[in-house]
Amino acid sequence: MADQEKKFSRRDFLKTSGVAAGGIVGGAMFGGVVGSLYSSQDDTQTAEPGTETEGETASSDGEPLDDARTYFSRREDFETLAAATERIYPEDDNGPGAIELGAPYFIDRQCNEFWGRNAREYMMGPFDYTASATHGYQAKITRAEMLLNGVRRMRELSLEDHDDEFYNLDEDTQISILEDFESGDVDVPGAAPGDFFNLLRSMTIQGVYADPVYGGNRDYGGWRMIQFPGPRMGWTNEIESEEFQEIEPEGLRTYQGGGM
Repeated sequence: MADQEKKFSRRDFLKTSGVAAGGIVGGAMFGGVVGSLYSSQDDTQTAEPGTETEGETASSDGEPLDDARTYFSRREDFETLAAATERIYPEDDNGPGAIELGAPYFIDRQCNEFWGRNAREYMMGPFDYTASATHGYQAKITRAEMLLNGVRRMRELSLEDHDDEFYNLDEDTQISILEDFESGDVDVPGAAPGDFFNLLRSMTIQGVYADPVYGGNRDYGGWRMIQFPGPRMGWTNEIESEEFQEIEPEGLRTYQGGGM
């Protein structure tokens, strides 16, 4: 098979994983039971795959990730998260990928905020996992815990089946592992089949296109690819123009006294 046929592009992945057809469902279709072995409340469990190392966090291609982590305290967990987001939204001819756009840090920060803690949702049972579409989030664990559980499960599989960390594997192998999570063939503690991947995919796309104030979409790279100018106070000077307007993007910080 030719190299160009083997390369799994960003558009191919989005199409086959359902994003292009509206497959992203944020925060509603999740279920399962508590997976205490992987709970983020117990960050000292003995079943941790691999060994912890010190040093600067780096992307899968060796470039440093300079931001501070707020939820994923273990470097190996965060690098696995980063590598997975890059496979979901890889760099291609259209523009930068998830890592360069800061999507892993967007996810990390959201996990440490009220969204990740499910602070604004009713989290007491009974849980009806078949009713998430109409009754909201249906799980005993938080979204942040689900993401952490899934990332650590990904690391376990990589070490067991390939004798290496997920972020060190080649792209095709990483994609194959992600497809197993997407299809529900891999059990993630606290999550119904496929829910972890759905959440990870949704958060990756949000990290690419959310306002940069939330930690992703660095230098408005996601907006530049789709020529979105960002929120504006008004369009008086452009609205009557008959020509397409290429407008430099601006975000929330523009209107809150802080430059980018």
